Amino acid sequence: MKPVPGHPRPIDRLLAVMADLRDPDGGCPWDLEQDFSSIAAYTIEEAYEVAEAIDRDDMADLRDELGDLLLQVVFHAQMASEAGLFDFEDVALSITEKMLRRHPHVFAQAQAADAGQVLANWDQIKRAERAARGESDNSALAGISAGLPEWLKASKLQSRAARTGFDWPGPGPVLDKLAEELAEVRAEFDAAAPADNHEALEEEIGDLLFVAANLARHARVDPGAALRRANLKFERRFRAMEVLAAAQGQAFDQLDLSAQEALWQAVKAQE
Repeated sequence: MKPVPGHPRPIDRLLAVMADLRDPDGGCPWDLEQDFSSIAAYTIEEAYEVAEAIDRDDMADLRDELGDLLLQVVFHAQMASEAGLFDFEDVALSITEKMLRRHPHVFAQAQAADAGQVLANWDQIKRAERAARGESDNSALAGISAGLPEWLKASKLQSRAARTGFDWPGPGPVLDKLAEELAEVRAEFDAAAPADNHEALEEEIGDLLFVAANLARHARVDPGAALRRANLKFERRFRAMEVLAAAQGQAFDQLDLSAQEALWQAVKAQE
């Protein structure tokens, strides 16, 4: 949508709405109570809802969810502006300058023949930025956020390590390692009851999930997206089982496992 002469741009209207919501004189009591920490959880939630809309290929919902995510940026920027730290314009300027700086193959004279070279240049620029800030961590793993979801952090750790050459040559060895880790989980279950073996089971299951994330990387599959799809599939099938049981005059939770499994297979056959 192009700006209409004489009318504020939608982003300017949004900024004004947010300022009004945070106005101590007549603003919204809930919005006024919030701070960076309390809003952070909503910011994360909205990012996941954007990803979910993409998974469902629902472009109308994606538009709305991107608006919700943008609101989170505006909310944080408004609170920062009130504290005299920065404002929305500073946020936009900061990311614009970063994109210009990190894409010298587009905006300067650097060369990048393919996406791999782009990533290598990106990492080199990020290292230079950290050095300029006085950060002394020169590890290939430096700069990975501690606040990432653990599946995403696992993928990033493995991708960074792979750029140094520390990687399996293909999915075959990863599948072998996955089988090895699964066998170790099974051995811990056989060794003692889960309640008596919690720490060892946690460690071995963690290793299993870490290798599974590596397998997803070799398959060029986002493990988070794959798990979201698996969750959606399970929810769809489970709800369909409940409906099918009700149509047969039965309460799903009163059926034994074999009857529930029969419903599961029936639902799968209908897909």
